[in-house]
Amino acid sequence: MRRLVLPICLFLGACTPGPSTEMPSRAATYTNSAMPEMKRFSAPRPVPPRRSNREIRRDFMELAFQLESGRSLARFSRFEEPISVRVTGNAPPTLMGDLNRLLHRLRNEAGIDIAMTPRQRANITIEAVSRSEIQRNLPNAACFVVPNISRLSEYRAARHSRKTNWSSLTRRERLAVFVPSDASPQEVRDCLHEELAQALGPLNDLYRLSDSVFNDDNVHTVLTGFDMLILRAYYARELRSGMTKRQVADRLPAILARLNPGGQHRPAQFAPSTPQGWKRAMQTALGPGADMRNRLAAARKAVRIARAAGWQDHRQAFSHYALGRLLQNGEPDRAHAHFTAAQKMYRRTPGTALHRAFGASQLAAHAIARGDGERALDLIGPHLATAERHENAALLASLMMLRAEALELTGRGAEARQVRLDSLGWARYGYGADWAVRAKLREISALNPLKRTDG
Repeated sequence: MRRLVLPICLFLGACTPGPSTEMPSRAATYTNSAMPEMKRFSAPRPVPPRRSNREIRRDFMELAFQLESGRSLARFSRFEEPISVRVTGNAPPTLMGDLNRLLHRLRNEAGIDIAMTPRQRANITIEAVSRSEIQRNLPNAACFVVPNISRLSEYRAARHSRKTNWSSLTRRERLAVFVPSDASPQEVRDCLHEELAQALGPLNDLYRLSDSVFNDDNVHTVLTGFDMLILRAYYARELRSGMTKRQVADRLPAILARLNPGGQHRPAQFAPSTPQGWKRAMQTALGPGADMRNRLAAARKAVRIARAAGWQDHRQAFSHYALGRLLQNGEPDRAHAHFTAAQKMYRRTPGTALHRAFGASQLAAHAIARGDGERALDLIGPHLATAERHENAALLASLMMLRAEALELTGRGAEARQVRLDSLGWARYGYGADWAVRAKLREISALNPLKRTDG
C-alpha cells in the first residue's frame, strides 16, 4: 500500500481557505449551469534525474531490498516473462485511457514488455471496486497491491498467509491491484501509477527522495524520470529474480553507467537516512486516527526532529508545510510563517519545483485573504506550468481558481471570469464530481474579502 487516506487532504486539497460556505457569490452563480468538458493532459514530459549514479545506486538498493515497514528482503524479485495486464470490476470511464497511456510510458521509458490482454488470467489484474470495499480490507488505504492473487475475494481469504507475504516472494508471476471505482479521475490515475510501479518494482518508499512516487509524502503521483530509470534498471538484462543483495549491488554500477551516463560524473550528495521517530510523527500528524491536538503535537515534533538532524532539504520543508496545513484554519498567521519557511528550504533543494507549487498555493491563498491580489498573482504565476508539467489537475485547477480571485482583487473582472471558467475542465479531472468542483470554487471564493463583505 502506498497511497493513504489523509483526513486533512494534505495535497489534493492544496488550498483550504478556512470554513466552507454555501453562501452564493458572483463567482459561483454560473456553476449551476452545465460544466465544461473535462480536460486531459497530452504528451508526458518527465524530468530526467539529475543526481549522481552513486546516489541512485544507494536509492535502488534500499528501494529493492526493504519493505516500507523497514524489514529487509533476502532476494530480488521481478517478472521474468512478458507481463500481461487486464482490468476487471466497475472501471470508471477514464481508467482505460489513463492505463493505456501509462503502459505506453512503461514500454518506452522503462523498457518493460507489458501489455493488455483479453485473457481471463493475467500477470497483473487491476480490479476497480468501491472505496468502501478497499477500506473494509485496509482501512487507511486509497488503493493497494497484493502478490499471488487476482481478486479481492482471494485477498480476504489469504491476507494473513504466506501467500500474500512480499518477503517470501522470489519471482513475481501474479498480482492484483485494487483501485477505487468511485474516486476522481486523478485519484484513480495516481493509484494506477503508484501501485503498478510497486507491482513491477520497488516495494519500499523513501522520504529522502524529492523526485519520486516512491515517497510517502504523495507530492509526486505520476511516475517521474527518476522512477522510470529505477524501473528500467529493475528489468536490466544483468539482473534476474532470486539474486541476493550482494549480487545485485555488484552489477548495479555497470547497469546505471549504461542507462544513465549523465550520472556518472555528477558529485554524490548523500542525504542522511530518515529516522523512524520522524516518520512516526509525520504519520500521526497526517494519517487517520488522531485528534487535532495530537496531530499538532506530532507535527511540531517532526519539525524539532528535522531541525535537530540539521536537515536543509525537502524533509524539513515538508515538516513545516504539514504543520502549516494543520494550523491554517485556527492560526493563519503562524501557518503562513511555516509555509514561508518551507518555501525557503524548497528553493534551496533541487528537484522540488512541484513542492514549491503546492507551497505557493498556500501563500497565495493567504495573500488573497488579506486583499493583496498583486502579491497573489506574483506567487501563482511561475507555478501554473509546473502543475501542468507534473500532470496534477487538482493543483492546476486550484492555482487557476486562486488566480481568478486575485485578478478580481486587481479590478480585472473579465479576465478573472475566463480564468475561472478555464479552471473547471481541469477541476473535473482533479476533483471529480460536479459537487466537488463547486465546493472547491466556493472555498476559494470565500477567501476574497470583496465577496465576504458583499454578504
